[in-house]
Parts: sequence; structure tokens; C-alpha cells
Amino acid sequence: MDDRPSSPAEGTDGAHRNALDIYPLNCYFFGSKDAVTFKDETLADRVGRMKLNYDTYGLRTCVQAVLLVELFKHPHLLLLQVRNSIYKLPGGRVRPGESDIDCLKRKLTSKLSMEGHGSWEECTKLYLVRLPASCKFIVPKNFNLLAIPLCQIHENRKTYGPIISGVPQLLSKFSINVVEP
Repeated sequence: MDDRPSSPAEGTDGAHRNALDIYPLNCYFFGSKDAVTFKDETLADRVGRMKLNYDTYGLRTCVQAVLLVELFKHPHLLLLQVRNSIYKLPGGRVRPGESDIDCLKRKLTSKLSMEGHGSWEECTKLYLVRLPASCKFIVPKNFNLLAIPLCQIHENRKTYGPIISGVPQLLSKFSINVVEP
């Protein structure tokens, strides 16, 4: 993982920051690990818990990784699929006193073993993580890591939600180069 993730929403410091090299999906290795346990709670319970956490701790900040690969000569976004219906970007909640980058590294390591119901619940920051030419992803058995074409994600809020469906637009300022190994 690049030590300097860049945010698609932030300004760039030169033309090279607008060029993004992506590598073919077959350059990466995938495995599985023990399943992640989920809390058995209703949606109302979850919203109540999140509201209580907000009232107690304030605004919750989350970071999420935008990971791109090439498949069939097109860029694809790596998404986690949970319970065969929910799509998520890898990432999670920032701990008190933790930097965004440290949190993102921790979450990518824990989720992939890789070195909304109101505006009150969280502030999410997206980071473009420039993948190395090769690495290994280890995914919990009850998750799927899928490579979804950007053209399928674009403006598809119903399936992917508002954040993920907006990623292709955020990436439009980048020149994407497919690097053949």
C-alpha cells in the first residue's frame, strides 16, 4: 500500500498526481480467513446505537479506500460484498487520536490482511489508494471482494449507494494508465 494515499476530492500537486497506474486483476492474490461476526440488531437498534454514540462522542469520522484494478481493459473498483446484497468500500471508523491514514492502514490490514440515516451519524473521507503492482488480499469468509466496472457503478445509487456511485465522477480528473506486467 502506498504510504501516501491521495484523496480524489483534494487538490493535486502536479501532473504526475493526476496520472493513476492500475494493474491487471490477475497480478493480485486472493485468499480467505475466518468469518466476521455481525451484531444481531434491527435497523432501528443500529440507528439508536449510532445516535447514542453521536450524542456521547460527537461526529464520527470514517475513512474508505478506493482500490482500482484493470479487468478486460477497463478500470474496476474493488468492493466488499456483505450478505450478498450490501456493497462497501474497505475502511471504517477513525479511533480518537488516530490519523486518517493510520486508520486506513489499520482497516485495510484488518479487513483485507493488506499491508446512513441522517447527517448526524458520520463524516466519510475517501482516499485513493495506489495499489502496488502485486499484493495479497485475505478476505473474511462471509465477505466477497468483487471487481466492479466503473461504468456499472456510475450513477447507480440504488445498488451501490450515494458514496460508491459517485466514485467514477471523482476519478474522472485522473488519467488512468493500465500497466502490463
